[in-house]
Amino acid sequence: MQYFKPNGDFFVGDCMPFFHDRVFHLYYLLDENHHQGKNGLGGHQWAHASSTDLRQWLHHPLAIGIDAAWECSICTGSVFFHAGAYYAYYATRKSDRSEHLSLATSTDGIHFEKTAPNPFASPPAGYKSDYRDPFVFQENQSGLFHMLVTAAREDQILPQTSGCLAHLTSPDLETWSSTEPLLTPGYAGAPECPDYFHWRGWYYLIFSNGGVARYRLSRDPLGPWLRPNVDTFDSDISRVLKSAAFVGERRLGVAFLPTRRDGKNDGELLYAGNAIFREIIQHDDGSLGTKFPPEMVPAHGQPVHLAFNAITSGATVKEGCLRIDAGAGFGAANLRHVPRNFRMTVDIAPETPTSAFGLLLRGGEHYEKGCELRFFPDQQRVELGDQSIACVEGLAQPFKLEIVVVDDIVDVCIDQRRCLIQRCPESNGDTLFFFCHHGDVTFSAIEVNALL
Repeated sequence: MQYFKPNGDFFVGDCMPFFHDRVFHLYYLLDENHHQGKNGLGGHQWAHASSTDLRQWLHHPLAIGIDAAWECSICTGSVFFHAGAYYAYYATRKSDRSEHLSLATSTDGIHFEKTAPNPFASPPAGYKSDYRDPFVFQENQSGLFHMLVTAAREDQILPQTSGCLAHLTSPDLETWSSTEPLLTPGYAGAPECPDYFHWRGWYYLIFSNGGVARYRLSRDPLGPWLRPNVDTFDSDISRVLKSAAFVGERRLGVAFLPTRRDGKNDGELLYAGNAIFREIIQHDDGSLGTKFPPEMVPAHGQPVHLAFNAITSGATVKEGCLRIDAGAGFGAANLRHVPRNFRMTVDIAPETPTSAFGLLLRGGEHYEKGCELRFFPDQQRVELGDQSIACVEGLAQPFKLEIVVVDDIVDVCIDQRRCLIQRCPESNGDTLFFFCHHGDVTFSAIEVNALL
């Protein structure tokens, strides 16, 4: 399921992971033609796959489909298990673009039936038409049920103060009462696809604006919410990540990687594409990071034997280690005939203050058309094509790098703590470049494996 896309002209939209009884479920919006179904209203339905080990997956029938003419999209929501039943809360978009809350229930998490009334709630007085993405959880101390809803208030002067997570409560999962919003994050637009969980002494709240998932944390169930120094999970192209528990107190995040228009490296990002899985890690201060789930690294063969070619005089190879001494300029070496789809691991050790270093993946013979992965130690910044992540500590010290390149996807994990991903449909070369700018760096333990 890592990098999964349905067959044909279908794509993975918003992902809704859920874990219960040692089974990891991935519900996701089945998208056709990048949100253009039903005259641009989406036409989405809930698709479903499940696994007990993250390696073998079962693909199930549609969990929730469009059954009536007024249902123009079965929008994002969440699954909640209580008293032997699975509750799938979702939003239904009507032809007038209004959004309303709906519910379907199941006894097995696979076959759902919509309940009546359907929908069961609409935007209350004081809210605009944004009213979707319901997420339900239960507060352990009081036993009260809570629902978070993507919403926007009408009575706000500034657009940054209208978007909020509406907050409803219920004693029984049937009667819901509206209360004050749980969070107004201060970004333009309504905060989408909320997620909430308790993990090792901290409470976490996830929401997305502009498709970028951010999180807040607190020691108390309902806040006050703190913003960590790095409040995102990946590069901006990783969209609307939501999370679920997994065996052994682990936690997994799932997002989607958009498709690029016209197959161009700089093409517009279109809604929906491939599923992206991340293992979420927790630091001592409660802040979060991400890495590749080890079970989901694509199957690969033995290391491929490739010979280095020094391009500049400062590039030398000794006992499998590549050292690039760029001094006050630019140094590079390359590997030719790299498999199209591959996994690569490498240890990187900057040896003097260096302005930048990195790799060019899928490059042509003369460095053209590739996807450049560039590290800026002084700026604590990493760039992958036009995507980037900031506040990446430790780039001036030795660190490990893992890269997966499959079809037009380039996925990077830095030192088992930060990830970023990119889609480069025009990068089709078979040359892998190593480079350094203003300094010197050593690349060692280099291993390239063709994907099976």
